[in-house]
Amino acid sequence: MYLKKVTILNFKNIKSANLDLSPKLNCLIGDNGMGKTNLLDAVYYLSFCRSFFNPIDSQLISHGEEFYMIEGEYTSDQGDTEVFYCGMKRGTKKHFRRNKKEYKKLSDHIGLIPLVFVSPSDTLLIDGGSEERRKLMDVVISQYDHQYIEALANYNKALLQRNALLKLEEEPDPALMDIWEEEMARNGELLYAKRKAFVDELVPVFQDVYRQISGDKENVALNYVSHCQRGPLLEVIQRDRHKDRAVGYSLHGIHRDDLEMMLGGYQMKREGSQGQMKTFVLALKLAQFDFLKRTSSHNVPLLLLDDIFDKLDAQRVEEIVKLVSGDGFGQIFITDTNRDHLDKILQRSAFDYKLFSVEDGNIEERKEGEKHV
Repeated sequence: MYLKKVTILNFKNIKSANLDLSPKLNCLIGDNGMGKTNLLDAVYYLSFCRSFFNPIDSQLISHGEEFYMIEGEYTSDQGDTEVFYCGMKRGTKKHFRRNKKEYKKLSDHIGLIPLVFVSPSDTLLIDGGSEERRKLMDVVISQYDHQYIEALANYNKALLQRNALLKLEEEPDPALMDIWEEEMARNGELLYAKRKAFVDELVPVFQDVYRQISGDKENVALNYVSHCQRGPLLEVIQRDRHKDRAVGYSLHGIHRDDLEMMLGGYQMKREGSQGQMKTFVLALKLAQFDFLKRTSSHNVPLLLLDDIFDKLDAQRVEEIVKLVSGDGFGQIFITDTNRDHLDKILQRSAFDYKLFSVEDGNIEERKEGEKHV
């Protein structure tokens, strides 16, 4: 699937943009803070019904404006045209439409436009809290498995209710506590099984991509850790109920799952250089792309690469250029402040591309030549 046209009004610092895009490679050049990432975030929004960076929709409206709107015209891998619209006025709820028809549930949209976004903020996957790594699993699995989305919502609701009971001054109703714990365990074990299957399939692809980028210099690993590995989840949750009462929240469950990120047998966040960490998360995201390409709605995912070359040595940059210049990808958006990196990719590419300059939220296409197969 690829985004053929995008129209943006009053989204962050982009007051107005109406762009015809290349089905293959779209390069965005501009200094930091000019709006390159905001365009990528608008494309991300059309896939996930929310911003990659800011969960508060009203804060996405340009300063001094009353609404924002993003509309994208897509062509599926089967040649069908789909138009998706999202918009919001201050003080009202957002609207999301597919071919002019409003969704009853936004979750029905997730997975229709598979997408992988690689951002400088991805280093939080390594040095941030475990919620960042759970979010990584949730974002990918939700794009191809709607049962997962439903189970995750049910689990989080039960967790919220159990935590509310734990905070009560008086002793909570044991029967009510049992109900929410059983709901957590039932949904939690389903989520664990799906996360484990995902990680087991992802790891070998991730390790292969990392080897390519690093020149086979380092060994990396990804280990999934969960309380489900300690036995039946209901028993694990109920075992320390008295401790949970003491702290006022649930200490056990799949909301504590984590991914250990290892370099040469040691924690990446302790041992890795900035370049190794960036290589690690980039390899992880490209492995996700490969996974979604094989599983998600029979459409090749969009790939968004935001400022990926910073803090990487010349050899790693060269290997990344080789990877993204190949024909294994669909539509790619790539941003950089350094024109040299993009020129290397364009010189290697045998497919169409478009080049855009971005300055103070204004996006203009540079008509300096396009390649045609």
